[in-house]
Order: sequence, then C-alpha cells, then structure tokens
Amino acid sequence: MIEVTRGASPLMLGLPHTGTDVPVEVWDRLNDTGRALADTDWHVHDLYTGLVDGVTTVRTPIHRYVIDVNRDPEGQSLYPGQNTTTLVPLTDFDGHPIWQEGAEPDAEEIARLGDLYHAPYHAALEVELRRVRDLHGFAILYDCHSIRSQIPFLFDGRLPDFNIGTNRGVTCDPDIEAQVQQRCEAARGYSSILNGRFLGGWTTRHYGHPAQGVHAIQMELAQASYCEEVPPWTYDRIRADRLREHLRHILTDLISWRPT
Repeated sequence: MIEVTRGASPLMLGLPHTGTDVPVEVWDRLNDTGRALADTDWHVHDLYTGLVDGVTTVRTPIHRYVIDVNRDPEGQSLYPGQNTTTLVPLTDFDGHPIWQEGAEPDAEEIARLGDLYHAPYHAALEVELRRVRDLHGFAILYDCHSIRSQIPFLFDGRLPDFNIGTNRGVTCDPDIEAQVQQRCEAARGYSSILNGRFLGGWTTRHYGHPAQGVHAIQMELAQASYCEEVPPWTYDRIRADRLREHLRHILTDLISWRPT
C-alpha cells in the first residue's frame, strides 16, 4: 500500500497528502463536499519528480480525509487555539462538514483507521530514515506539501509561495534552514516565509532530531504557483516548470549538504 522508492543519497521526500484513494466504507459516508477531495496536495508528486537523482520517497495513496498521516496519532492539535483539521478530518479547510450527518467516525473507528493507514506510512518512513542514516550517518527528511493560497478559515490574506517549517529552528541543523530560506528568498517573483502560519506538521516535528542525526524540514507551497486553485485543479506546466527550477536548486543544496 505504501509506495517507497529507494535512493542512495541522504535526502528523503515525504509525500503524505497527494493520495486520492478512499476506501468504499468511508466514501459511502462522505457528503458531496467530502467527495470533492478539495484538500488534496494536488500534483505535488509531479512537481518533485526527477528534480535530483538518488532521493528516497515515501508516499501514501490514501486521502487525508480517511486519516491524516501528518497529524499526531494521539489527536493532539498541532496549532492549539487556531483553526485546523483533525486526525480524521470532520471538516474541509473551509470549515464545511465533509461527512453525512450522523455518519462521522467514532473513537473506535479512528483507532482502526490509524492502524490501517497511519501506522504503515510511518513504519515505512522509519525504516527508510534508519537505512539512510546508517548509510551516511545522518538523514534529511523534506516533507512535501501544498495548499490553496487563500483559505480564510485557516489564515488571513494570501499565503506566501514558499512556506518553510522547522518548528522555529528545532527540527534541523541551522545551516539547512538557512540554505532553504536563502534559495526561496532569491527566487525572483516569489514570496516566502520561515515558520509563519505553518511550522511543520507532525512528521517534521516527530522525526526532526538533529542531535540524533535526523533533520526534517517542511515545504508548504501555495498551489497558485503551479496550478489552478479550483476544480479540476489543472496543472499549469509553464508555472510549474518555472517553480520546479527553484525546487531543483533547493533539493540540490540538500542532497549535497553534510554536517560540519
């Protein structure tokens, strides 16, 4: 179920939200809003494919409405006091219910979905992180995300194009953070922010322990930088190819990075 591509470099890409698979027992209970699957990280796998050689990728095909593999499996909020979605979302990013009334999952089902879909994704991540760290003495996990640039339920105004999250510098070496930030700031025509609305999800915070040889950083891209932000979420090749060049620079820096 979990899709893994193994590479020999220190760099790993996490792809937690590109999947659109929904098991029938969940699909039959979603409402029309839920079945639209609007909160997919559309085309993110296309953006990163082939940018650099030797990367390891870990992807789940399961949609985040089934269970969000970038949320705390215990259900703790990543952003206390702010609007967000839960381990098994009850609403979309606009705050609209995604389940048919009375069909929402209970605690027992959430636990079952966690065992079926959340745990295998992280088991695969852990295996690959250990393998890469054993090869090089360290590993870099770059968690790939995207989101609509304007979602009033989640944040004010327009989101920058590049949103870098390191949980305020905790999850990776300062040099990794600085190199990624410098690349984003140097990208002409694009906006960027470090540890703004998005500090890094559960994956980045859970695995990012530089003292243990694992560095993690999240990149949340504004979808307007490469696709249309309304159905059918059309991939804009001109915009995407321009963005891919900057992503290539970022990944090239990361794959070449070595601890001092």
